[in-house]
Amino acid sequence: MLDDVVDYLVCPICAGEMAVAGATLRCPDGHSFDIARQGYANLLPGGARPHAADTAAMIQAREEFLGAGHFAALADLLADRAAASVRGAGGCVVDVGAGTGYFLATVLNRLSDHVGLAVDLSKHAARRAARAHPRIGAAVCDAWRPLPVRSGAASLVLNVCAPRNGAEFRRVLRPGGALLVATPAADHLVELVEPLGLLSVDPRKGERVGAALDDHFETIGHTAYETGLRLARHEVEALVRMGPSAYHVDPAELADRVAALPEPVAVTASFTVTTMKRRYHRPRLPARDGPGS
Repeated sequence: MLDDVVDYLVCPICAGEMAVAGATLRCPDGHSFDIARQGYANLLPGGARPHAADTAAMIQAREEFLGAGHFAALADLLADRAAASVRGAGGCVVDVGAGTGYFLATVLNRLSDHVGLAVDLSKHAARRAARAHPRIGAAVCDAWRPLPVRSGAASLVLNVCAPRNGAEFRRVLRPGGALLVATPAADHLVELVEPLGLLSVDPRKGERVGAALDDHFETIGHTAYETGLRLARHEVEALVRMGPSAYHVDPAELADRVAALPEPVAVTASFTVTTMKRRYHRPRLPARDGPGS
């Protein structure tokens, strides 16, 4: 429910506190944002255009594939790491790039005294996430802009195969808070890359993720997760359509290529889950010109 997380939200224009007023969220300066009848709030500032947002077809494919339980063990791993990382009772879990809210819902099942805020650039994702769990509130926003989340609001930030804005992740985390990042490993879906013409995972992706976050976080540990899946052809098609390769493979051509695969299709799912803590930033001392200055 959006009411459960409104105290953690701030206005994306002036950073003022937000309150529910009928079918809108409002701040004291009069900025207002629509609450959709499906229960999510659109917190994109006026003029923002979500060109890279996941489409309705991508979100539907994700709902189908994740709903079949193929990544349930990955969700359980994230919930285990969340439970081991969160200290203190209560708080908010912010899932940046939450998609359908599948992973956030599993984490909240483990953290029974927390609420969840699912944020995503796609209104289709926010619509699904808003009803993924009774303690989830969902909002549309851009992860590359300042997040409409109060500083220090989150005891945990979750980031599963989504954009990583290190400065904002650190800002919204409370002291002692944790960041959980899940990224595909080099051999993720390796059996499908050539026959289906998919994007391959950069072998140095882990290094790039670490470099992007290193100024704001220190790494506590990595956990490798890999499993073999045996999928029907329609499940393979959903798996491809829900990810970034959907932008690069023509749907008709994808259907033809999938139809040529033997069934069931053996597929490797491989991820790295990284646990990180806020890096302490010491205040800069005033520059000195030299001895005696």
